[in-house]
Amino acid sequence: MNKTIRRASVFALLLVLALLVRATWVQFYDGKALAEDNDNRRNAIETYSRPLGNIIVAGNSITGSARTKGGDLAYKRTYKNGRLYAAVTGYASQAYAPTQLEGIYADLLNGTDTQLKTVMDTITGERAEPGDVLTTIEPAVQKAAYAALGSNKGAAVALDPKTGRILAVASTPSYDPGQLTDANTAGAAWKRLLADKDKPLTNRALRQPLPPGSTFKLVVAAAALEDGLYKNVDERTDSPDPYTLPGTSKVLTNENRSAPCEDAPIRVALRYSCNNVFARMAVRLGQDKVRAMAEKFGFDDGKQDVPVRADASVYPSHMDDAQTALSGIGQFDVTATPLQMAMVSAAITNDGKLVSPHMVSRITDSGGDTLKDYDDGADTQQVVSSGTAERLRSAMETVVKDGTGTNAQIAGVTVGGKTGTAQHGENNSKTPYAWFTSYGKAAGGKEVAVAVMVEQSDAARSEVSGNGLAAPVARAMMRAALR
Repeated sequence: MNKTIRRASVFALLLVLALLVRATWVQFYDGKALAEDNDNRRNAIETYSRPLGNIIVAGNSITGSARTKGGDLAYKRTYKNGRLYAAVTGYASQAYAPTQLEGIYADLLNGTDTQLKTVMDTITGERAEPGDVLTTIEPAVQKAAYAALGSNKGAAVALDPKTGRILAVASTPSYDPGQLTDANTAGAAWKRLLADKDKPLTNRALRQPLPPGSTFKLVVAAAALEDGLYKNVDERTDSPDPYTLPGTSKVLTNENRSAPCEDAPIRVALRYSCNNVFARMAVRLGQDKVRAMAEKFGFDDGKQDVPVRADASVYPSHMDDAQTALSGIGQFDVTATPLQMAMVSAAITNDGKLVSPHMVSRITDSGGDTLKDYDDGADTQQVVSSGTAERLRSAMETVVKDGTGTNAQIAGVTVGGKTGTAQHGENNSKTPYAWFTSYGKAAGGKEVAVAVMVEQSDAARSEVSGNGLAAPVARAMMRAALR
């Protein structure tokens, strides 16, 4: 063999080896990535080749699957009362990535979760039968929240304080997730929803932290009582009215100019929602102590999964005294979700113990056997002492009995609450946010904690208040939960 032929042979051999190495790499290393690529049509074909598992509320499926007409995707997702439960389910779409519970449990619902595989499935490589997701949502409470919010832009959350079970998650305006399920029509619906100025795709209950206004005064009061700054809710405070923010000439006034807010005790200050008292209290405590208490309640937690990831509610850092004062009334850069403010009331009514909230009770295989049980009360933290919780409940009940929260009263039920009207826009130029957080206790021992936020309504700006807009929603939800 001459030199030229030998060199050509070696070169050809090297090319063959390179092709073998590349083929091996693609098959064993790139294969998984290619198979899982969102643009791989085969994944959608496989996912929708048969009905999906379902999301269950109180024993009934609120999702389903329907045969499609033509095309290579045999089934599409369907929803029952889609607008009512959109903040719970999210959507499973042939065109877009799934969201909310549909996204968290996508593998379980389409049968690819390894927990579902039998020995035979493992041997044959067949996809398992899909499983189901059983939620903690109570239909009556969910319906009450959605109906009471009505045409308002807002959100509401209800919790069982003792178990952490989320009974309702409502966000308005809502949308019909069924509009997004069919790949042939989803694109147009998606564009309409994104263009809607009211942002119906936003889950305001879990994922839109806003200034909580005076509802945050409960956190400041808890910090003051735990720190020993005041022994009880009837001890007079050192609170000039009006109060000049430290280091500035800006005077902080109260909404009710005739309210007895000068040196008012915590009970009176919560009853009349005295800004001067809690601004001064936050400065006396210092931002570090207020932050520590806020974080016990759940603020600044970037991994709050219910199991949907909730946006973190924030108590800011690196403030001067004037900013700390404003943080004491839930302003400056303090933000909270309705979920977070429901957690505050839940801990107070549960003797100071905060149970981690969750809206899934268990997941099952196709036969109904439990794959995972989300234990009620498994993750519990003592946020404040039982004594502090009792004092705060006493003051919150005064708020509802003859203070700023009278619209939350329910005959035969012990109700405690706190209103909030959070400033919005430069120099408070935009319509304020109306808040209400509360708890209700029935004679039989049944309890519920609620938080409501109304971001925008048809009410005149002068009529926007936590008692006027948010408290009636909370009352409707508490009634439904305590029947």
